[in-house]
Amino acid sequence: MATIRRKLWGRAQDGAAIYKYILTNESGANVVLSNIGAAIVSINVPDRDGRLADVVIGYGKPESYFGDGPCAGKCPGRFANRIAAGKFTLDGVEYTLPINNGPNHLHGGPEGIQNQVWESRKHKGGVEFKYTAADGEMGYPGNLTIVARYEWNDSNELQLTFSARCDKATVINLTNHAYFNLNGKGSVLQHYLRLNASEYLPTDPTLIPLGESEPVAGTPMDFINAKTLGRDIKKDFPALNHGKGYDACWCIDGYMPGQLQEAAELWSKRSGRVLKVFTTQPGVQVYTGNWLSGCPTGKRGRIYNDYSAVAIECQHYPDSPNKPEYPSTVLRPGKVFHEAIIFSFGIK
Repeated sequence: MATIRRKLWGRAQDGAAIYKYILTNESGANVVLSNIGAAIVSINVPDRDGRLADVVIGYGKPESYFGDGPCAGKCPGRFANRIAAGKFTLDGVEYTLPINNGPNHLHGGPEGIQNQVWESRKHKGGVEFKYTAADGEMGYPGNLTIVARYEWNDSNELQLTFSARCDKATVINLTNHAYFNLNGKGSVLQHYLRLNASEYLPTDPTLIPLGESEPVAGTPMDFINAKTLGRDIKKDFPALNHGKGYDACWCIDGYMPGQLQEAAELWSKRSGRVLKVFTTQPGVQVYTGNWLSGCPTGKRGRIYNDYSAVAIECQHYPDSPNKPEYPSTVLRPGKVFHEAIIFSFGIK
């Protein structure tokens, strides 16, 4: 079991304490979390020679995490990803949400849960973050209480479990938006990615899914067999043209509610580090950091460029509230939202 230390990192504008939690396992590999948006700030894991390096991007100053474009390491919501035109209808009532991404609503809006200071505590060998979004906050119905729990074990696995309850019918989609670079620096376009997904969701130019999934076979979206992120990224293909690179949702093969499935494997030939991602959720959004340039200054003064890291976001499908054919994202009173993501690090 990891040892856990808590440090005061700073104060929010309203005076709320911002904490760092450092979880260190028996080998010395560690994870740093923060109660801003229940964020992953650092993950330090060994390469093939046993050397530790930080494999996620993040910022040196806590204030940089508020309202950052990349949403680095945080848990966005209450609905991660996009909702078309910022509107959805639930039980005959239309709800209007803030528009903050072209014509659409993204990541719960500009004051989404990723930009809030959460309650936090060490609890039973892990760290728990709790946030209650008020009825009507960012346009969503119901008082929604979310708990994000992290555990770090001696096998270099970071487990994230979400649970949530609401007093009124609402919609919810939760993920973590960490960006990975298994070399610790440089571009990720030479990283190899494999996805357990034979279909993906084509979108319109604003990245709203058109509807049904389509096979990846014969397209640049095919990661059934591992290939480098950069191999096809410049190809003339709608999903790549829309986003200056990969920013799409793949449908995880064999999805069954509540059951862990492998979603992705990321590998760096250079460092030997490998990341396997498992989830109970139906989709995985892969975003190759196409717009990282110009984001806040990183840890140790590092400047991030486009393609400096890749986000692997396990979640429900974008725009699910407007697509009844997709797995439901509706949460009703008396029911508990419960999903899990595991980031498992190793070498090969």
